[in-house]
Amino acid sequence: MPVDYADWQPTCDTLHAHSQVLGKLAAKLAPPEPQLQHAALRLTARGMETLPLPAPDGSGAFVVALDLHRHEAAVEHSDGRERRVPLTPDRAVAGVTRDVLAAVRELAGAVEISMTPQEVPWSAPLDEDTERATYDAAAVGAYFDHATRAALVLAAARAPYRGRSTPLNMWWGSFDLAVSLFSGRTAEPPSDDFIWRNAGDAQQIELGWWPGDTRYGRAAFYGYAYPSPAGFAGQRLSPDAARWNETLGEYVLDSDDATPADALAFCRSVTAYACTVCAWDPPLAASLEGSPPPVA
Repeated sequence: MPVDYADWQPTCDTLHAHSQVLGKLAAKLAPPEPQLQHAALRLTARGMETLPLPAPDGSGAFVVALDLHRHEAAVEHSDGRERRVPLTPDRAVAGVTRDVLAAVRELAGAVEISMTPQEVPWSAPLDEDTERATYDAAAVGAYFDHATRAALVLAAARAPYRGRSTPLNMWWGSFDLAVSLFSGRTAEPPSDDFIWRNAGDAQQIELGWWPGDTRYGRAAFYGYAYPSPAGFAGQRLSPDAARWNETLGEYVLDSDDATPADALAFCRSVTAYACTVCAWDPPLAASLEGSPPPVA
């Protein structure tokens, strides 16, 4: 995967749009969870996919996946039936969207989703989007390799925490991987926007990675606390390449500056600092450092 988003933007945006179809199905059909956890996708050994979703016709459960090895969208029913939709170099998002939804309806029953893309700079409805039609399989494979390595770092950073936390989520709106750690305290959402109203009602630390976007054009790890106190931006973190980005309101570490050990150090540095300045309960903060250690 190119470090610069601009070098693979057409393919990245196409893949991002495909992921939104999966996410919208999850948001529509999965039982609602706090912080919109039911709408998140999961990274797997083959790509990204929904959790098992209840079939609208009551026939069981189904999963929709983007298989980034076979370069297909897969719809798989719990009874063993499946349909596959090719992801080819010149196939527009519109055609893939319509075929995926047709497969879902055939295997699991009638369902309607909003076709409006979310958290992206374009507005073409997913089932009408003929502009995003570039799919470079090599670039997708490289992205998936980087994403998998980043996921291992984030999972290791989250693992010792003894408070409530999320699994590793793949967020299809912002197209990032993230884990959230919660202090157990509530927070006041900064706006009545649907996402903020649901995701911003708890004190949390967010750690993540994304492949770059129009705001920040490089693949990077990131971390922040919400809500954060005045002066949160001023800290020097580990490793030395970590820095505060004023536009994003987050600490970042570019992927090309980071070995896995550096990235894990960055995540631990963010969490240690955030726990201190946000006054998290000391036992929770200590657990992030492995104290007490996991049960052997």
